[in-house]
Amino acid sequence: MKIVKTSLMAALLLSTSAYAIDNVKVNGDVKLFYGTQSEDYNTFDTRDDGNLFDKESSYADAGLSLGITADLTEGVSAGVTVLAVSTLGLENNLVSGVWSGAHTTTADGSTFGVSVDDEMWVSDAWLAGTVGKTTGKIGRMTLETPLVFTETWSVDYNSFESMVLINEDIPDTTLVGAWIGKSNGYADDTGPNIGSVTAAGGKFNTFAKDGAYMAGVTNNSWAPLTAQAWYYGLQSYSKAYWLQADLDMDGILAGAQYTDISYDTTGDKDNKAYAVMLGYAMKDVVTIKAAFSSVDDDAAGNSDDSANGVVNFATNGQSAGAASSLYTEYWWWFNTASLPGADTVALTFEGTAADIDLFLGLYTTDIEVGNLPKDTVSEVTVTASKSFGPLDTSIAIIYDDFDTDGIKGPGYVEDLTTFQLYLTYNF
Repeated sequence: MKIVKTSLMAALLLSTSAYAIDNVKVNGDVKLFYGTQSEDYNTFDTRDDGNLFDKESSYADAGLSLGITADLTEGVSAGVTVLAVSTLGLENNLVSGVWSGAHTTTADGSTFGVSVDDEMWVSDAWLAGTVGKTTGKIGRMTLETPLVFTETWSVDYNSFESMVLINEDIPDTTLVGAWIGKSNGYADDTGPNIGSVTAAGGKFNTFAKDGAYMAGVTNNSWAPLTAQAWYYGLQSYSKAYWLQADLDMDGILAGAQYTDISYDTTGDKDNKAYAVMLGYAMKDVVTIKAAFSSVDDDAAGNSDDSANGVVNFATNGQSAGAASSLYTEYWWWFNTASLPGADTVALTFEGTAADIDLFLGLYTTDIEVGNLPKDTVSEVTVTASKSFGPLDTSIAIIYDDFDTDGIKGPGYVEDLTTFQLYLTYNF
């Protein structure tokens, strides 16, 4: 799937699970991702529509993740992970695009005059220690919070240089404090970038211009309900709040989210959004969820910092593709439900048949900003996934439709059909 979503508590436990590892453990995976799409342009566009499986309409990449964790002494552990991405030369034969933004290019004598370079970098390198019910972690690491998080939908992922402190002395409560100094997410890329979630070469740069503080609290004193609150202080230009409550009781699912992102230091107006979700989970049969979200349009047209709405701070430099934590987040066409002025309805179904995991997602968004023409985006996504021992396989078929009450000029894509293949070998 494009994005892996976990609960906050699960993410925090994942971050600290290495502390119980005995001695040394090596793990990782090898990925091969392929995608192709057909594009139907506006009638007045002179270019040819793209076709499925054409080289010019396709993209592919291979990725390697290799990690090692170890207990250094009682209560102290460390971990290192190396990521590498390669096109395997496919850009000269079967595809014209790539998944990873970490690739750079080098001039050569090929058909296109450039070759897409392989890249390798250290994505994680951390040291952690636990005293009582308090754990500290420092170095390069992944993070999973509502407005600053690691995006795992691509062949690689972004990470952070951070200091994190987690305390669980209060019953049923987790307190988190962090300083984020650097990131290799797209938003902090100072060099050329082809797209996706990582900076060119996987390079780490100062996060959010001057770094950021983060604090959060999660409580589930009443077992069916998990409540969380987060504060983000981006030194140069913003502060933000995120509030969320999720209920899971006897198969009944419900949730509410609210966020306020202030840009007082730059004079821009706030980004505010809310989302609600209601669903039902029938164990081992199907999970159905319906959700609605609304983002106000006050911040539309402001600086680049606020124009992308309520997306991930680490990747919000993209014109499209930055993910959000909203219940209504699209499976594929990110940066839609989270845009200023966007009202979104999402309906999803998940289940298993014949040992195949199936997913159906239906999404539609109306985007209205002031007196500007209304834009409408809709998506239908179907996925099928199955594991064969250590090999995870998945296919996705996605249809996106775009419409506007305004003028459809040259280059306007009216609809997009996408086919994707995901292969991941875990070790």
